[in-house]
Amino acid sequence: MSKKSIFCIATSRDQADQIVDGLRSAKFSNQHVAVLFLDKSTSHGAAREQNGGALEWLTDTDTVAVPGAGPFIAAGPIIAAWRGAAARAAVGVVALGLIGLGLPEPDARSYEGQVNAGHILISVHSDHWEEIPQAKDIFTKAGAHHVCTAGDLTVKNHLSLLFS
Repeated sequence: MSKKSIFCIATSRDQADQIVDGLRSAKFSNQHVAVLFLDKSTSHGAAREQNGGALEWLTDTDTVAVPGAGPFIAAGPIIAAWRGAAARAAVGVVALGLIGLGLPEPDARSYEGQVNAGHILISVHSDHWEEIPQAKDIFTKAGAHHVCTAGDLTVKNHLSLLFS
């Protein structure tokens, strides 16, 4: 994988909007920002209307239905990896897609649990390492949880402590 990635969990829509607004203000390309969350609406059209605001800035937004898991809203680079995973399995699809983006399996499984619990996964994918600390700063200032870079095996999974 040539791209470097950083991931976080936003626990509310307001927090996700704040993070995406921060990334946009910092001149990150909307093609390099990805978001994944459960679609709690009853229809695809309603999901698009509800997901306005900062998330509207993102490109390639789509709803993906996963048998046994429900519909998810995905935007950005995560769509291709996630669709490939959805075609292979109905259980653990979120984690499989994240592993495909370079996350270690324990972190991918943890993110999957948080997305399934209704939280919002946000990631930035870049060809340049120097952009990763800037994205991390935006995540941290917004109070995001479980900030992790792809391939960073030293990051430990603390989500059970954060949400217990």
